[in-house]
Amino acid sequence: MIGRPTSIIPDPKGQSPEQVRLIVTLCLAGCLVLVPWLLPVPDWSARALIAVGLTLAGVAVIILYQTRLHNRARSMASELLTGFIDKDASPSFVTDEDGLIHACNTSALKRFESSESETLSGTMRSVLANPSAVLFRLQSRAKLEGSAREDIVTRRGHVRLSVHEMANGSFLWRVEDMGDRPAGRSADANPVPMISVGRTGAVLFMNEAARSLIGERVKSTDRLFTTLPVAPDRINTIMTKTGPVEVLVSEQGRGQGRSELYFMKAEVEGSSSHTGVETLPVPLLKIRPEGEVVMVNRMAMRLLGIEQAEGVHLGQLMEGLGRPMNDWLHETAHGLAPHKSEFLRVSRKDKEVFVQVTLTRVIEDGETLLMAVLNDATELKTLEAQFAQSQKMQAIGQLAGGVAHDFNNLLTAISGHCDLLLLRHDQGDQDFGDLIQIHENANRAAALVSQLLAFSRKQTLQPEILDIRETLSDLTHLLNRLVGEKVSLTLSHDPVMRSIRADKRQLEQVLMNLVVNARDAMPHGGEIRVETEVVSLDATLERDRAVVPPGEWVTIQVNDEGTGIAPDKLQKVFEPFYTTKRTGEGTGLGLSTAYGNIKQTGGFIFVDSVLNQGTKFTLYFPVYRSDGEEAEPVAEPVQKAKVTPQHGEGVVLLVEDEAPVRAFASRALRMRGYTVLEAESAEDALHTLEDPNLSVDVFVTDVIMPGMNGPSWVREALKERPGTKVVFVSGYSEGAFGEAEPDIPNSVFLAKPFSLSQLTETVHSQLE
Repeated sequence: MIGRPTSIIPDPKGQSPEQVRLIVTLCLAGCLVLVPWLLPVPDWSARALIAVGLTLAGVAVIILYQTRLHNRARSMASELLTGFIDKDASPSFVTDEDGLIHACNTSALKRFESSESETLSGTMRSVLANPSAVLFRLQSRAKLEGSAREDIVTRRGHVRLSVHEMANGSFLWRVEDMGDRPAGRSADANPVPMISVGRTGAVLFMNEAARSLIGERVKSTDRLFTTLPVAPDRINTIMTKTGPVEVLVSEQGRGQGRSELYFMKAEVEGSSSHTGVETLPVPLLKIRPEGEVVMVNRMAMRLLGIEQAEGVHLGQLMEGLGRPMNDWLHETAHGLAPHKSEFLRVSRKDKEVFVQVTLTRVIEDGETLLMAVLNDATELKTLEAQFAQSQKMQAIGQLAGGVAHDFNNLLTAISGHCDLLLLRHDQGDQDFGDLIQIHENANRAAALVSQLLAFSRKQTLQPEILDIRETLSDLTHLLNRLVGEKVSLTLSHDPVMRSIRADKRQLEQVLMNLVVNARDAMPHGGEIRVETEVVSLDATLERDRAVVPPGEWVTIQVNDEGTGIAPDKLQKVFEPFYTTKRTGEGTGLGLSTAYGNIKQTGGFIFVDSVLNQGTKFTLYFPVYRSDGEEAEPVAEPVQKAKVTPQHGEGVVLLVEDEAPVRAFASRALRMRGYTVLEAESAEDALHTLEDPNLSVDVFVTDVIMPGMNGPSWVREALKERPGTKVVFVSGYSEGAFGEAEPDIPNSVFLAKPFSLSQLTETVHSQLE
């Protein structure tokens, strides 16, 4: 029985347990106080006994106070019980804050008659596995909100536990049995056998079709399935009242650890099974081993985008296996297929859909058939394709950057030594023309390498403040020559134009590339329209997996009336080496280079195209804001380039791991009057600087070298020589510094390949 608080069952001797404890405590306290007066004991013992006795008397007073409080609470609980909850059909309890039961109704006595606990937590152990946590959670919420309620799924069914805080600090608890609740309104009427399963494997609900199939009510999956865990989309064996039955199981998650299992017999007769298959909430196909579709349910037709599939071959509905479809079907039918599941692309024209097809062999009227379960894998394959694309682009970018670095070292040595030879030959020399050819072709090779760096976004930019109208005006003559006579070029500008900050040379390259592509798309002539506009975005623009933040942007649109680009090829136009032109007509680097240039500038590029109507490329550049700083004049770099380097005096420490580059740079600097100390590695450079009497004015060092890189050894050297100027050179861009560049004062960057005059001028400007 429940440990009887006031409820109403008195103590056999007419005294409550609290009264008995109070009497015993008072008697013991009196005995301890009287012992020193009745018996001869030492003074210290007498004092100790009296102290203990008085302490027990104090404890008795506390017990008396608590007893009165409990009696008062129990009295109120009894009144409440008599007036309200005693007639409640659900078990109800009145407890104090510590969970001690003050009263319970008749329903509670019947429901928990085997419990002997005086606390609600102990009483509820027959219902809940961990009642203390649940009761504490609900009671805490009741203190804040006045009441709380929670539905709990147990092996015995659904229980609703509710609590209300009362005025005297007590709590009224109510335990309501909710029974088995179907997952949906029409669950019981569903002709497909379905059971609802909890997290621990308890069967929470069975619809009428499931009870009819199994023949009885089961309480757990281990009593139903011969093998666990349940294999979704596979044939499983269940134990029914008439014996084992093979069923195809489909699982649908419902949240909070619950799931719904739908059954379909693997062996069916005639066409009577079609009703169940049609309503089964999973796409299903029934196929013969030779590939003919025998049956398809509604969900499969919706996923495949068809209205009828009987008699159609599976290969007409989906593709992408990489081998004949019949081979896979025959191997699965004979149990030889290594993988019963494959990812295929649905043959739909309206959109791209991928499915995971799982085949299971079934026997129907003695005939071997294949049951195909389809899962929509479009999102998975899209993410996989995006990841593979990003990995491919990253790998090609790294390859391009590495190739460009090595080529720049070679081109620096070639063009540098060519400059040295040109110093010793004038125009009347018979070798002068050959040297000029070597020099020009080295420059052409450098431009090609620059394209590779642009694609990998590792080129060195020289940004300046540009007005798009002026840039296009300067470029118009060249663009008109490029488009030819059959194509007309039209420019249209926003009357209120804003400036942008970009590399003019690279921007001109991008525009020329887009115009040339537009011209090639119109072999019979047409019009190319280049339009500029200032656009203000109030909200974020999300398109083609790119996110354009709100703000002011300068847009450039290049429109043509050409053949257009097919939708399946539209997202590939920015990939390197991808081209729609015939062999020999294009390298496939143009648009990928343009993409790299614009992204490195902080802009965006989008493409829209309709077959046989035309294509539009839209470029977004952020509006330049000076923030009070005066922009550098565009002509200033040109003026600097015209300064004739003077013969200088000073000591230069040249650190370069490539011997041909080091030989050229060393000779070039010595010819201008500098004293040059050479080192082939960072470690050699630091060893040279160990001499305290050595004075060095400029460090000229490569950035990427075996062992310690350029910025690392320079930072180490500047600790002892803080005023030394630095010139970094690299076949990569300034991005090769990483986060090191801002930490190095008095440093400039010179990109390879550089000429003799560029090197000596840079060193001279650092010294000056």
